[in-house]
Amino acid sequence: MSTYIKGRGAQIPLTNKFNSLNHHPEISDSNGESSRKILTKVYHESPKNILSKNDSPDIPFTYSINPYQGCEHGCVYCYARNSHEFWGFNASLDFESRIIAKQDAPYLLRKKFQSRSWIPQTIVMSGNTDCYQPVEKKLKITRNLLKVFLEFGNPVGIITKNVLVLRDIDLLTELAKEGLVHVIFSITSLNEDLRQKLEPRSSTSFKKMIAIKKLKEKGIPVSVMFSPVIPGLNDHEIPSMIRESSVSGADDINMTMIRLNGVIGIIFKDWLKKNYPDRENKIINQIKSLHQGKLNESRFGYRMKGEGHLAKSIFHLFKTVKSHYYKKKQTHELNKYSFRRNSMQSLF
Repeated sequence: MSTYIKGRGAQIPLTNKFNSLNHHPEISDSNGESSRKILTKVYHESPKNILSKNDSPDIPFTYSINPYQGCEHGCVYCYARNSHEFWGFNASLDFESRIIAKQDAPYLLRKKFQSRSWIPQTIVMSGNTDCYQPVEKKLKITRNLLKVFLEFGNPVGIITKNVLVLRDIDLLTELAKEGLVHVIFSITSLNEDLRQKLEPRSSTSFKKMIAIKKLKEKGIPVSVMFSPVIPGLNDHEIPSMIRESSVSGADDINMTMIRLNGVIGIIFKDWLKKNYPDRENKIINQIKSLHQGKLNESRFGYRMKGEGHLAKSIFHLFKTVKSHYYKKKQTHELNKYSFRRNSMQSLF
């Protein structure tokens, strides 16, 4: 543990399989081993298109926007880590410390909405990485995107682990008045010791629960995603997670099962060895039992749910407890009929 990097999820340096030459993030250790920290660097990109199209039957939306590539939250299990290799970085520490910002995103979104080819429909922010990660506090790309959604009356879904979303409660309130927004808080654990290790730079679960209450007070639809459920690590929290989210005022709660795609398996196993060596083999074997003896499942319909006795047991518990605290089935169909293409604001 002497080499454990405080404040970061991944603890193992990896190379990018696409690069012949690789670098590792610079480390500041002026205060000694225990306080070593990796410096975050932000890069700027100017894409031609800001919308990502999804064709997976497992995901209930077609278009998403990721204002940032890479994510400072540092969730050790994050499936999006692999995509950072396409940008020339590695999926380990680079993913958490080399952030690509798309500052032209609001302009590109406005341009898309003004196009006659655009059919009004829900766009989800954070389909890959968190739109409210710490760098957003300074750059405000997500806030400026919300202004465009409100300007044109196009529905937007938000998935986040950060209570920075409360900064934009003024815009969210106006969007909610037209039925144009739904916020989903992704929460992994109510245990702060575990949360800090799993996702070191996300907001605490306590603050997320308070944020849910504040959003609901403003009439903003908000749900919880218990994700990912990791057998042997946080699956025992299902009853308490459902209860606390209900008490906080969440409209709904759902869950997804862990899958360790690509190099995430290497990162996660190293993390387990350094944090929970006594449970390492048990947890890995239980994860494999969800995916036919593998750490990952890529088949549609199974990759987020798993299969087998353990998966069925976990989902049965979730369904049973949820039926007690959430008696009314919630639908989050957003309003797509208030879209106004002829915005008063100039494209330029």
